[in-house]
Amino acid sequence: MLPAGYEFPAAIVLLLTGTLTCFAGYRLFRTVLAIYGFILGALIASSLVASCGVPVPMMSGRGLGHTGGTLDKLEAIPGFRTALSLDEMKAALAHTGCAMLGQTAQIAPADKKLYALRDVTGTVESIPLISASIMSKKIAEGIGALVLDVKTGRGAFMKTDADAHALATWLVGIASKNGVRTEALLTSMDAPLGREVGNANEVVESIETLKGRGPKDLEDLSVRLAARMLVLAGVTADDADAERRVRAALTSGQGVEVFRGIIEEQGGDPKVIDDYSRSEEHTSELQSRGL
Repeated sequence: MLPAGYEFPAAIVLLLTGTLTCFAGYRLFRTVLAIYGFILGALIASSLVASCGVPVPMMSGRGLGHTGGTLDKLEAIPGFRTALSLDEMKAALAHTGCAMLGQTAQIAPADKKLYALRDVTGTVESIPLISASIMSKKIAEGIGALVLDVKTGRGAFMKTDADAHALATWLVGIASKNGVRTEALLTSMDAPLGREVGNANEVVESIETLKGRGPKDLEDLSVRLAARMLVLAGVTADDADAERRVRAALTSGQGVEVFRGIIEEQGGDPKVIDDYSRSEEHTSELQSRGL
């Protein structure tokens, strides 16, 4: 049973403060991973799904609480621009199949203020506010389907399976009421995924995973989520076929080439795919400037 009041939550109030994006002719799909601690999976899965022909708009945030943010990771890539307009987002989707961007002044702008307030008011773990923040942006993006990776365990905001299930219920309920096909996977965060820590290091680990050389736990969960994205997007109705397609994109190098294209499209240095020292030098420069 859904919580009382979910039918008209704060998500819709935040949504109405901005623009509802329309992508006529696109078969759109979106995955939400970053806020639940699977930031690297967002980069990996989105690149793999885009390489399978499904456009993925990926609007993300910065760090909350003890987690780093997807935007912080992406900005470890020299020159990478996350501040895209809606027109630039649509152009990136048309050219590369994926756009990775931050909050805009056009999509649920009130959420940007609320997002920052949550970090300083002890409300990062509030289920209604998490739900409103995520779903206001997702609905405004104009997506048709959504996969949620809801983390549970010692390293997650939701420490118990019961809390994670409650959050998943809120998110799926809001999405379904607004015509977005949605499913939520509850996955463990009792131990870190992958091996790296730090923005530049984690971007490198994402690239290594897209090259088929990443940690098995990170690769397997990224592939699982990407496969479910293909099923919900209607590419295939079969889980095994979906996973086969995703793993083909991984082993062939299509996924990493899509990520290279995303970097170039958004003003970044695509050579970082082959020369990781470029990201490390950029991060050192930012740190020396206190950024």
